[in-house]
Amino acid sequence: MPPKSARLWHRSGVDVDSFSRARDARWARLRALSKQRKLTGAEADEFTRLYQATAADLAAVKSAAPDPGLIARLSILLSSARVWLTGAHTSSTGTIRHFATITLPAAMFRVRWWGIGVTLAVVLGSAICAWWMLSNPEAMALAGPPEQRAQMAQFEYANYYVEYDSTSFAARVWTNNWFIAAQCIALGITGFYPAYLMYNTILQLGAGAAIMTEAGLLPVFLQLISPHGLLELSAVFVAAGTGLRLFWTMLAPGGRKRGTALAQEGRAAFAVAIGLAVVLLISGLIEGYITGSGIPWAVKVAIGVIACAAFWIYIFVFGRHAVSTGATGDSDGDFATAKVDVAA
Repeated sequence: MPPKSARLWHRSGVDVDSFSRARDARWARLRALSKQRKLTGAEADEFTRLYQATAADLAAVKSAAPDPGLIARLSILLSSARVWLTGAHTSSTGTIRHFATITLPAAMFRVRWWGIGVTLAVVLGSAICAWWMLSNPEAMALAGPPEQRAQMAQFEYANYYVEYDSTSFAARVWTNNWFIAAQCIALGITGFYPAYLMYNTILQLGAGAAIMTEAGLLPVFLQLISPHGLLELSAVFVAAGTGLRLFWTMLAPGGRKRGTALAQEGRAAFAVAIGLAVVLLISGLIEGYITGSGIPWAVKVAIGVIACAAFWIYIFVFGRHAVSTGATGDSDGDFATAKVDVAA
């Protein structure tokens, strides 16, 4: 037996346009309710009635006068409204905003001291490495003979930033740096791998500083790495700290079961990895387009300082706020959304 609206339509002979005008207010109200983030109890009841009535309207159109345009319009409206009835998550835009403003800063805030600890360890280790090389000719000789070291100091360090096309260079350093960061997080549970990567970073920074200092070019070395390196290294250090936190969680899960603790911290670490991909993309763009450009060095360094400061402000300020709302950085908890209460 056809729906009541269809039977009325057959008897009255109302055309599609007249039918649409008669129902426009109902459909508009359903559309408005389906776009609201939350519904009151009364609105939820109204929403359910409108959804059922509109579904009957669609059935009537299909059976009495199948107009393709109206059928498509009502189908889209009902599909949008069904999101609420099935308790689906918020829109993708809302989800991305929630991730960027709540989940990610909360996850990074939880590893902030691990990142700071790695930063201090690497900076101190690099300074000791540079001092040791400058104080011991045998150690300095490991970097190459004097003429090769002079060549590296005078030309190779600076030319590294200008010998490639800016776009391809930015893409190359981004993928390389994020791969290192991802390794620190993914293999962090071993405890050894992040420490090994940071040890290599200490050797590279220490050797570079020693070679440039030997040539009297330490200010140039610091000038070259400041625009992009402050942000880039900060991101890598946070990645290493995140990996080491996973390792520590395995050793000392606290009051949680070890499996539960690792699952929670692992999901938070995954959020950090996604965020660092964006951060390292920014540092890669700075390295590709700013470091080797003709912009005055004072401006380049200022860009690097501002970018690095913004990163740590995001972690400490936005992260503290996110945690104060109850967020943990665990996507399973932070992405949980309320469902609409629908009257029976």
